[in-house]
Amino acid sequence: MEVNLAIRPRLADLVRLAGPADAEARRIESTMESALEARKRKPRVTPPEAFAGRTGYQDDFLQGFAVPLPTPTGGGRQDVLPIEGAQNNRLDYQHFSVVMSRSRKIAMFAAVNIDGKASKSITRENDVWALDGRVPLEAQIGEELYSANDLDRGHLVRREDPNWGSDDEAEIANEDTFHFTNCSPQMAAFNQRTWLGLETYVLQEARVDKDRITVFTGPVFGQRDPEYRGVKIPLAYWKVIAFINEDGRPSATAYMIDQKQELKTLEATFGVYKTYQRSVRQIEELTGLDFGELSGFDGFSNEERATSARIESVLRTPADMRV
Repeated sequence: MEVNLAIRPRLADLVRLAGPADAEARRIESTMESALEARKRKPRVTPPEAFAGRTGYQDDFLQGFAVPLPTPTGGGRQDVLPIEGAQNNRLDYQHFSVVMSRSRKIAMFAAVNIDGKASKSITRENDVWALDGRVPLEAQIGEELYSANDLDRGHLVRREDPNWGSDDEAEIANEDTFHFTNCSPQMAAFNQRTWLGLETYVLQEARVDKDRITVFTGPVFGQRDPEYRGVKIPLAYWKVIAFINEDGRPSATAYMIDQKQELKTLEATFGVYKTYQRSVRQIEELTGLDFGELSGFDGFSNEERATSARIESVLRTPADMRV
């Protein structure tokens, strides 16, 4: 709930009143104080030199199946945030990379290589989020958006995904995921059970390539996205997964989690989410990202080309997936 700071004196007066409104007034006052404290607090920033040696996403990670990063098209080309000294303006972390949106100040997309066979279990302790010192502070959204509300700091690259390799590599990858550049605002009601189960399911199916998959994830930037604290909140997210299937053939699948925007307030806008399996071609249309030849390895995209009809399927469990 957005609180206009200009009405603070009246809120303070309300707190002194007795009656049924007293508890609500105190809650609003507390929310406002928490938001003010978050804005005053000096942000945690990881210096650029701390990322030395990160190679990030690798397009040759899948044996015999090169999967380059998607390319922004149209107006998206101008919306990519320039990163000094970075190839293709990508921010490289341990086993994953992020490309930032200049207008939204959050990731346009993230790309991660996952090696399930070499995965390491890293205990989740205190979640300490930081800004990335390679990006101007005013060009990224930090703690000021997430304090005193129901917004989650939603990992685009899941915390567990890049945690593979040596113990040191896994520890570094785990810490790297806790940067606001890898964070997108999501409501607590976000249907994560099915969403997060997608990658696990595909890993189980990708037996031929020793449990290796490549995953792209990002928000859909919509014209009608609601604004909160000066930030437009995405109402939909997409995921594209590339892997070698059990027959040894390159494959790709695409998904989107979405809900209809019917109400205007932050608390009410996010209703019941539905997860859909969709075509890579549809994700390209929705996001303005070009995935190159990847749609040719996606059954949904090929079926759409053959029938000229849009193909999608509602997923209630990962078992509903057509891989």
